[in-house]
Amino acid sequence: MSLATLIHRASLPNPQVTTQQALEILEVYYDLSGTLHALGSQQDLNYCLDTGKERYVLKICRGDYAKLELQAQNEALMHLAGHPDLRAPRVIPAAGGEELLTLNIAGQLMHVRVLEYIEGHPLADLKHIGSEVVAEFGRLCGHMNLALAMFQHPGLERTLQWDPRHASALISNLLPIVADASLRIRIADAAQEADRRLQPLIEALPMQAIHSDITDDNVVWQRDAHRLWQVQGVIDFGDVVHSWRVTDLSVTCASLLHHAKGDPFYILPAIRAFHAVNPLSHAELLALWPLIVARAAVLLLSTKQQISVDPANQYSRDSLETELEIFRVATSVSFELMEAAILTAVGESLPAIASEDFAPLLPDLANKAFAIVDLGVLSPHFEAGNWEQEGIDERLLVETAAIHGLAASRYGQYRLSRTRPDSEVEPATCPLHLQLQVPLGTAVEAPFTGVLDIGFDGVLYLSSGQLSLRLWGVKPLQPLGAELVKGRPLGEVVAGLTVQMCRVAQTTPPLFCTPSRASAWQAICPSPARMLRLVCDPEEAVNPQDMLVRRDASSARMQKCYYADPPQIERGWRNHLIDMQGRSYLDMVNNVAVLGHGHPRMTAEVSRQLSLLNTNSRFHYAAITEFSERLLALAPDSMDRVFLVNSGTEAVDLAIRLAWAYSGGRDVVSLLEAYHGWSVAADAVSTSIADNPKAINSRPDWVHPVAAPNTFRGKFRGPESTPDYVRCVEDKLADIAAQKRQLAGFICEPVYGNAGGISLPPGYLAQVYEKVRQQGGLCIADEVQVGYGRRGDSFWGFEEQGVVPDIITMAKGMGNGHPLGAVITRREIADALETQGDFFSSAGGSPVSCRVGITVLDVMKEEKLIENARVTGGYFKARLEALIDRFPLVGAVHGLGFYLGLELIRNRETLEPATEETAALCDRLRELGIFMQPTGDHSNILKIKPPMITNRSSVDFFVDMLTRVLEEEL
Repeated sequence: MSLATLIHRASLPNPQVTTQQALEILEVYYDLSGTLHALGSQQDLNYCLDTGKERYVLKICRGDYAKLELQAQNEALMHLAGHPDLRAPRVIPAAGGEELLTLNIAGQLMHVRVLEYIEGHPLADLKHIGSEVVAEFGRLCGHMNLALAMFQHPGLERTLQWDPRHASALISNLLPIVADASLRIRIADAAQEADRRLQPLIEALPMQAIHSDITDDNVVWQRDAHRLWQVQGVIDFGDVVHSWRVTDLSVTCASLLHHAKGDPFYILPAIRAFHAVNPLSHAELLALWPLIVARAAVLLLSTKQQISVDPANQYSRDSLETELEIFRVATSVSFELMEAAILTAVGESLPAIASEDFAPLLPDLANKAFAIVDLGVLSPHFEAGNWEQEGIDERLLVETAAIHGLAASRYGQYRLSRTRPDSEVEPATCPLHLQLQVPLGTAVEAPFTGVLDIGFDGVLYLSSGQLSLRLWGVKPLQPLGAELVKGRPLGEVVAGLTVQMCRVAQTTPPLFCTPSRASAWQAICPSPARMLRLVCDPEEAVNPQDMLVRRDASSARMQKCYYADPPQIERGWRNHLIDMQGRSYLDMVNNVAVLGHGHPRMTAEVSRQLSLLNTNSRFHYAAITEFSERLLALAPDSMDRVFLVNSGTEAVDLAIRLAWAYSGGRDVVSLLEAYHGWSVAADAVSTSIADNPKAINSRPDWVHPVAAPNTFRGKFRGPESTPDYVRCVEDKLADIAAQKRQLAGFICEPVYGNAGGISLPPGYLAQVYEKVRQQGGLCIADEVQVGYGRRGDSFWGFEEQGVVPDIITMAKGMGNGHPLGAVITRREIADALETQGDFFSSAGGSPVSCRVGITVLDVMKEEKLIENARVTGGYFKARLEALIDRFPLVGAVHGLGFYLGLELIRNRETLEPATEETAALCDRLRELGIFMQPTGDHSNILKIKPPMITNRSSVDFFVDMLTRVLEEEL
C-alpha cells in the first residue's frame, strides 16, 4: 500500500450508519434484536447490542478496508481461543454462517461483523491506576505477544497508520494539521530524534504478528471480591499486523502515560512484567522509548486529523486532551534517561566508563585522607530535627574540614536533610554528586581531554563527546572554549567544591534525584570518586525486602507488619516516620508516641536516668514514688493505690486478677467487638473478630460477652438506645446469678476504641456500673487506648459518662513508646491480691520507666497537648465530617480529639461495610506519604490516633490526601 493510500485511510471519517439501520442489519442477517448503544471508535462504528439475555458488539467499517485484513482479525481471534492466559472475543457468525459480511448500506459499501461482548470495564477514565495494575498490563501484553508469535495470515501484511514502521512518514505528512507552531516544532523534533535513534536498531528488531493496540481502552477489567482489578479480556483486534514485536509493549506503555501524573517512570512495572514473561533483546530495549515517543506523536496527530475531517466525532474530541498529555509526558525527559531507566529496570546496565584512565582532578590531594561525612538517615550528626535547618549538610562539611583538614560527602547516600514532611511527592534525596571541603586555591586539573565552558547557571563544564564534568566552586584558569588535554590545569577552588560527572554531554542532570529514579540517574551520572582518588560511595544498603525475608525467617508469623510491602522505618521526628531513603510518612496511627518521635526532652531524661540507675521496682528509689503520686493526682479522689506494669495487656490482666481476688468470683462481663490484650486473661475478655476470627466461639465459660453498645451500626442504634443496651447487661447478669455464680466484674473501654472511638450511649455506664456493683462485681475502665488526655475534652474517657470506675487500666501513651502501663484502684481492692503473694513488674516500675512516665506528664502539660487535642482535634473532626456529604463511601465520623474513626460504608441504609475499599484506601494513602490502618470487626474504619503534637498543617495534608483518594473512586 502506498503512502498516499495510508494517508487516505488515516483521514477517513466514521461510517454513517444510523441506529435503525444497524438494528435492521442485526435482525436480517443475524436473527438478533434488542437495544443498541454506541461504543466509541476513531474510524470504525461500534455498537453494543443488548438482547436482554446476552450482549454483542456490532462492528462496521468502511469498504476501503480490504476483506483480507478483516479476515486476518477474525482468524487471530480464533487462534487465541482457549489460550490459558488470554481471553479474546468470539466471532459470532451470521445466520448463513458467514463471519464477515460486505453490505451496501444507503449507497455505502460496508464490512460488518458481530463479536462476543466481554463484560467488564476499560480503565481509560480511572483517575488512579496503581503499579500492580500497570504491571498486569505488561504481563498481559507479554502473553499476547507470545500467543501471536506463531500466527500467520496474508491479511497481516498491510500498511497501517499505527504500524511504527511508517511513523516517520505519517508524522511528516500530518504535521501541517497542527496550527500551534511551538507544538508543531516539538512534535517534529521529538519524532526526528526518535527516528534517529531507531534507525540503527531496525535490522535487529524481531518481527511477528502483533495486536498493536493493548491499551487502557482495549483491556476489559472487573474488580474481584477484594476490590482488586482482574483482567477479563482483550478487545479490538482492528490493528493486528505483522511488525516489530516490541511494538506491542510500546503501544501499551504509551497508553498508560496519561495516567502517570507526569512521571514517565510510571510505566516501568509494565516493562519489567513484560520482560519477565517474554524477554526482550537488548536492541528491543533500546528501541522501546523511541517507539513510545513516536507513538505519542502519531496518536496526537491522528486525533487532530480525525477531528478535522469528522468534527462530529465526539470520541476523537474527548481523546485529544489524553493524547496531548501522553505526548507531554513522553517528551518531558531525555531519551538517554529513559533508556537508562528501561535497561536498569530489567537488570541491564550501561557500558562501563574507563575510569582508570582519568587523571586526578585534585592532583595535590590525590594521596591525602578525607574525612567522609555521614549525611544519611541514620547519621549521628542529626538529632532533634536539626536536619531541617537550611544548609545543614554544608555546615557539617565545613565543621568537619575545620577539624580534619579535608572533608567529603558520600555519593548516592540518601540525605536526611532532603526529606519533606507532609508531602505526597517522593523527595529527591539521592545525591548524584560529591561535595568537598578543601583549601581555597587548591589546583584543579582536567581528568580527561575536553572543552571548557560555563553554563547559563554559572557552572563550569568540561565536556568531551561522550562525557561531561560539572564543577561548582572552581575559578577557571583557562579561556572558555579552550580544549584542555588530560592533566592540564583547569582552575582553582574558590569555595566549597561540588563535582558531578555525566556520561551524556548534552544533558543537564539534577544534583539530587528521587529514590525511584536513582538507578537510572546513577547510570547516567556515575560517581566521580575515581577521578578524585576517593573511597566515598556508601556501602550497599540492605534491601528492605531482603530484611523482611530475614524477619519472616526468624519471627513468628503472627507478628505481622503494617502493609504487605512495608518501607523500612529507622527514624522518626515529631509526627512523622522516615524510611531509609529519606521519605517522611505522616504518622496517623501511633497513639503510643503521644509526644511524637525523637522528643529531645525524652531522649535526655532516658539517657540521664540510664546513666544513673535502672533496676527492678523492688529497690527503693524516688522515681517510683514521684510517678505514682502524679498518677493518683490525676485519678478520682477515691483511688489511692497504683500498680506499675509493662503494658496494657499486663494492666488488664492484673485488673482481672484484682477483680477475682476482691469478689471471690471469676465471672467477667465484657463487650463484643472489644480488644483488651493478648495474655490469657486479657485475650479471654477480648471478642474482636478482626484480631481473632475465632474470638466469639473460643471464650472460656467465665467470660460473658454482651452486645456492643455501638450506636452507629450496633444491634440498637442512636442515642436513645441506652435502655436496650443496658437490658442486654441485665439479662447477662441475671443468667450469671441464676447459675449461682459469683460475678467478678465488668470491663469495657469507656469510649469504644476498637470501633473507632464511638461514644457509649448516654448514661450507659452509670446504669451498668450500678447493676454490676449490686451483684458484687467491680467495674474496670480500660483506658489503654482512649484515655490519658487523647480525646481533648477530659483526661479520662470515663469522665464523659460521669462515672467513677473501681479499677483503671492504662498504657500506650503514658510511656511514649517505652513499655509502661499502670493500674489505679482503691486500697481495699489492691490489698485483696496480697493473699495471693507479692507483686512486681520488673520494667514497669523501673527508674527509667518512671522517669519516662513523669516526663510524658510534664511535656503534656508544658506543651498543652490536651488542649491541642481538643482544638486541633476538633478542627480535624470538622474537616472529616465535611466529607460525608461529598462521598457516599463516608458513612460517619466517630470520636473526639486525636482519637477519631472514619467509617466507610457501601450503602447508607444497610451500612454494608466497605472493607476492601478501606484496605485499598490505606494502601493508597501510604503511596501518598501517610500511614493509616483499618479497625473494627469489619476492618472498615480508619483508626485515626496520631501523636498528640499533630498540628493543623498535618491535619490538612491528611484530609486533602484522603479527599484525593476518595475522588479516585476506589
